[in-house]
Amino acid sequence: MLELKDVHMQFGKVKALRGVSLTVKKGEIHSIIGPNGAGKTVMLNCINGLYRPQEGEIYFKGRKINGLRPHQRAQLGMARTFQKVEVFGGMTVLDNIRLGRHLHYRSGLLGGLLYWGKNAKEEIRHRTFIEEEIIDLLEIQNIRNKPVGMLPYGLQKRVELGRALALEPDLLILDEPLAGLNLEEVEDMARFILDVNEEKQWKVTCLLVEHDMGVVMDLSDRVFVLNFGSMIVDDAPKAVQSHPDVIKAYLGEEDLYSTRR
Repeated sequence: MLELKDVHMQFGKVKALRGVSLTVKKGEIHSIIGPNGAGKTVMLNCINGLYRPQEGEIYFKGRKINGLRPHQRAQLGMARTFQKVEVFGGMTVLDNIRLGRHLHYRSGLLGGLLYWGKNAKEEIRHRTFIEEEIIDLLEIQNIRNKPVGMLPYGLQKRVELGRALALEPDLLILDEPLAGLNLEEVEDMARFILDVNEEKQWKVTCLLVEHDMGVVMDLSDRVFVLNFGSMIVDDAPKAVQSHPDVIKAYLGEEDLYSTRR
């Protein structure tokens, strides 16, 4: 589904990514973890086109995408949520989610002004998908007409996820979807991610950046560990948990020594 080959990203003298390579297989949840400043978000920005790496290659569904802009990558089936919620606060929940659907509209400007015939059928089809699939999945039926800016942070996170799902992506990139959520909200969001990945009508491959190690280890098929822009290990969750270099990156030399004693 996704492949990075020897990707380098540098800002001035700061090397954010140092020859990073990653393979994400279709249908899996592949997580990226690492300490703050490890380069995780930079890596995601390179994948979805916000940054262009100075070296290396990125392939999506077998196609090299280095030169494509973010909206072109979205057209190929790549969607993303952000570390800080990026929603339109003055718009309703439904309108925010509908914005994520625009790539699938075929009627054009004139057709959008004329609500009849095939244009009406297309509108109904998109509306049905949003209301019967996304709204129901995320359990936000009762707030669909409320302005997003008036909602609690946890519900805004759901709306942003809904907008990404409206693209019907093949690859869903999630940048810290659990950040700032309470325990109940974390459990709900983890369940939504699993449903999107496993349920027959979705079957979306997920690339997840997250600091909640319990959730990462429970949800992930594989875990990629990044530190100072370099890969430490990319393996199954159990192998990553016990890897000495991963423990060292998170705990430091002194704490590692203490745990061994």
